[in-house]
Amino acid sequence: MSTSSIERTNAIAPAVAKFLATPLHKSFVGGRWVEAADGQAFDVLDPGSGEKIATVTSLKKADVDKAVDIAVDAFHNSGWAKMQVAERAACLHRIADAVEARKAEFATVEALDCGKIYDQALGDVQNFIDTFRYFADLSQAVNYRQVIAVKNHEAWVSRQAWGACGFIIPWNFPFLLAGWGLAPALAAGNTCVLKPAEDTPLSALYLCHVIQELELLPNGVLNVVTGLGETAGAAVSQNPKFRRMSFTGSPEVGRMVAEAAGRNLIPVKCELGGKGAAVIFNDVDVQETAEKLVQAITFHSGQVCCDATRWLIQRDIYDDLVDECITRMKSVQIGYQMDGSSQMGPLVNSKQRSRVLSYLQKGVADGADLILEGGAAEIPGKKGFYVKPALLAGSLNNVAAREEIFGPVAFIAPFASEEEGIRLANDTDYGLGNSVWSKDLQRCARVAEAFISGNGWINAHNVIVHGVPYGGVGKSGMGGGVVSPDTLNDYLRPISVVRPLK
Repeated sequence: MSTSSIERTNAIAPAVAKFLATPLHKSFVGGRWVEAADGQAFDVLDPGSGEKIATVTSLKKADVDKAVDIAVDAFHNSGWAKMQVAERAACLHRIADAVEARKAEFATVEALDCGKIYDQALGDVQNFIDTFRYFADLSQAVNYRQVIAVKNHEAWVSRQAWGACGFIIPWNFPFLLAGWGLAPALAAGNTCVLKPAEDTPLSALYLCHVIQELELLPNGVLNVVTGLGETAGAAVSQNPKFRRMSFTGSPEVGRMVAEAAGRNLIPVKCELGGKGAAVIFNDVDVQETAEKLVQAITFHSGQVCCDATRWLIQRDIYDDLVDECITRMKSVQIGYQMDGSSQMGPLVNSKQRSRVLSYLQKGVADGADLILEGGAAEIPGKKGFYVKPALLAGSLNNVAAREEIFGPVAFIAPFASEEEGIRLANDTDYGLGNSVWSKDLQRCARVAEAFISGNGWINAHNVIVHGVPYGGVGKSGMGGGVVSPDTLNDYLRPISVVRPLK
């Protein structure tokens, strides 16, 4: 980041300014900072200003393979996997404490890197902290040796760490999702190789600086490899030495990662996209519901896989609710993510802005009514990637109602009966998160259980709680959920031990 940019940006702590001023941000491998063997690098932009804020080393396959070898060696020889559970948990707590002590710094790095409103970035950092503490505590409550009562045999299941685990995370929640992946894997005794998105690698690298200062983890336990998806990302997904693989991102790339892992017979967890529905009945408080829907669709500029992007409204209140939503969406303050008055920031890059704008055009061409125009937004003094919220209405067979847009765009349609609302909500290839809105809680429970999705929320959307499994079905994911006891078990390898008694 240039000096002039730092001066114009509020809330830049000296430590963050020093970090951003690093001429070349290297990858963190084996406890050392390494650059690509061929010297290649790429620039990272601030989505809100369009200016370069960092240059990052771009690893290739041979570089990534070395990192995986180091993670494998650390699993077998560093002592991390054999460490007492309580001692590992203490390490995770110390990491959480260190991040909490520098919470504002991490939030600033995250906001500048992915264009997220600063207060929202603070929430993501807190989620990372909570995730590390949750799995640190949970790891100490797990039964690692479960006795099985069977006739004429002594038997039990022992749970051990798998080995080196690979993680590929996206650009919309870089730090939060790093926590979701790393915390359970580390708590279980595995070693990790994390590949952040090329648009947003900085918070993961800042974490490595903080962890290095702690002198806490053995070298090679945590490795962060930076590079492009088609090179470094592909190398992570194709490496046969991993024992677990996790990918978060689009279904299209998820298929490629799952295919590569499948060739190596590596269990893979895929957390993919969504086209969530909000099924809204006629007994809701219209103003309150409109407020929550608008908050959801504009949160991080709609770049949220589990968002409600299809609003299904019972006919009795359709016009009133739509009018209320339009009024509120028009009043959303769009601006630079570090500006305290901004309610919605930029999209992550120019490609994503073009994608969102193109779906508005494709939706109208396919017969939709553009009832809130949206379009590109201009922010004085900033050349970032801003768009306005938009609303489309019409047939749910429309391309904009069926495909994931990943922006502040919702598609609206009416329904008559409970059965029709459920049918329309389930008429999608995705299955991540749907919500039902009504004062009748029995109906809410009935409808939520009828959703074909990993998550069914009541009178709210995007409700993700530590301890409750979160995952998807269909094009939205496979291989288990996150932030729950099931997740920790995913990173523990079971072995059945049996001794005949006769």
